[in-house]
Amino acid sequence: MAAATGKPRLSPINQRRLQNFKANKRGYWSFWIFMVLFVLSLFAEFIANDKPVLASYKGEILFPVLVDYPEEKFGGFYAITDYRSDLIRDEINANGWMIWPPIRYSYSTASSNIPTSAPTRPWWLMSKDEVCSGYPQGDADPGCTLGNLNWLGTDDGARDVLARVIYGFRISVLFGLALTLLSSVVGVGAGAVQGFFGGAVDLLMQRFIEIWSSMPVLYILMILAAVLPPGFFILLFILLLFSWTGLVGVVRAEF
Repeated sequence: MAAATGKPRLSPINQRRLQNFKANKRGYWSFWIFMVLFVLSLFAEFIANDKPVLASYKGEILFPVLVDYPEEKFGGFYAITDYRSDLIRDEINANGWMIWPPIRYSYSTASSNIPTSAPTRPWWLMSKDEVCSGYPQGDADPGCTLGNLNWLGTDDGARDVLARVIYGFRISVLFGLALTLLSSVVGVGAGAVQGFFGGAVDLLMQRFIEIWSSMPVLYILMILAAVLPPGFFILLFILLLFSWTGLVGVVRAEF
């Protein structure tokens, strides 16, 4: 800590590490590219979504990406509004306007206007006539826009691959960060308890960790994953059961 300015400073060894990292141009720029992509993925709903980001209907400003409006609001009959349908699109455009995200698909949205059976190729690998062949009016159809085209094609469920990549990237990184944070907290806590109390507490916990670490992790994970319902927090809990032991010995040795 600098006495004059009060600003935090890195230790000499960490300064050297930072300089070495910056000297590795490939790693340094890869880090920044990764960070930019991760920050963008945090706003995935505003980049890839089957709902408009902003809309105006009969003088009222709406935020469909944040609020679920029933279809009755637009003269329909359902509880959930399908903004991609021709009926809703024409109704809103006749009484206002819509601002769509760049990609008009969410991770689970199935495209009904693909030119061939799913899975399909990226639109830029198709011929000009083939791109909009799935729309009733072809090239002249108002729905055949860049936002409705599949930049990386579709999977076997006719879902947009690029939208699924964006959402999948976000949840994968957040899952890894959450698992790292929680396993570090549990591991540091267990190691601190062992090192601070020592004696019988340390002995019992050390034997437990040795037994726990020798269990067939892969088989247990497969069994638990098959029994428990799939989900973000369920998988996080299952992996956390066996990922906290690595830091225990390091923290324990510091006491």
